[in-house]
Amino acid sequence: MDMEYRRLGKSGLKISALSFGAWVTFGQQIGEDVAGECMKAAYDAGANFFDNAEAYADGQAEAVMGNVLRKMGWNHDTFIVSSKVFWGGDKPTQEGLSRKHVFDSCHNALKRLQVDYLDLYFCHRPDPETPIEETVAAMSDLVRQGKVMYWGTSEWTPEQIREAYDCARRQNLVQPGMEQPQYNLLHRANLEKNLAPICRDYGLGTTIWSPLASGLLTGKYRNAIPGDTRISLPNYGWLKDRLTGPDAAAKKPVIDRLFQLAKGLGVSLAKLSLAWCLKNPNVSTVITGASRAEQVKENMTALEVVPLLTPDVMKQIDEIAPA
Repeated sequence: MDMEYRRLGKSGLKISALSFGAWVTFGQQIGEDVAGECMKAAYDAGANFFDNAEAYADGQAEAVMGNVLRKMGWNHDTFIVSSKVFWGGDKPTQEGLSRKHVFDSCHNALKRLQVDYLDLYFCHRPDPETPIEETVAAMSDLVRQGKVMYWGTSEWTPEQIREAYDCARRQNLVQPGMEQPQYNLLHRANLEKNLAPICRDYGLGTTIWSPLASGLLTGKYRNAIPGDTRISLPNYGWLKDRLTGPDAAAKKPVIDRLFQLAKGLGVSLAKLSLAWCLKNPNVSTVITGASRAEQVKENMTALEVVPLLTPDVMKQIDEIAPA
């Protein structure tokens, strides 16, 4: 099945329904060669959005992605690349959403990614210590300078997003156009209940992250911990706790039932989970991650599963994993 392209909210930007991100892998789990293979597999499958952030591997994820983009030689008018600003270092001026850090972070991302502009630029978290007017004005200025095409937020509350919109309208500034929330079968309520009205009222696009719940929805952690996964590597203790701790154990009955449902449909739990995310009309793109090109190729076929999610199947899913 060919890649599907969706508008990013009310904007005219066409973004691939399935995209590829650097979180947890680039600059840590995989090197530049494998990263290049993964990005090429995604690009060849029709994915046009590559997600990144200054905080990923302390900037190394962006450096790796930038080197890959340079080596691939793809014209920037064929792909979308993002960065996010909040955690840039341990100095007072290297974190948060002050005008200075927003500008410094953008310029550093441009250098690391080796591009002339960022297509999408996210405020990675809200900053209670910086006036919203300051952040909105800084983002608006970057857009008007041509260094950023669209700006948005990540893991902001509806109230914070509305405040940013209202501020932009009052001061004739560029409004935020997208939010990047976590969304998956085990984490539904925020997008479906809290953000849906914002998407409707403002035409907000969403670039969702962790569609497989950091690997829980692949099914590979149901019975044992495979030895070849990232949680066996140093510096991934936080992820091991998330995948094997009490919270994961409490979700195991749900995952087991979803696994059986996917098996009955003749598909993997991972592809069922990705396809389910794609069914939500408020989802602009589903950001996937992988450490091997084969995984990327498999994930990029999730659109084939969407037609299998009939009203009856969706009802079963709602009963197993309600919002």
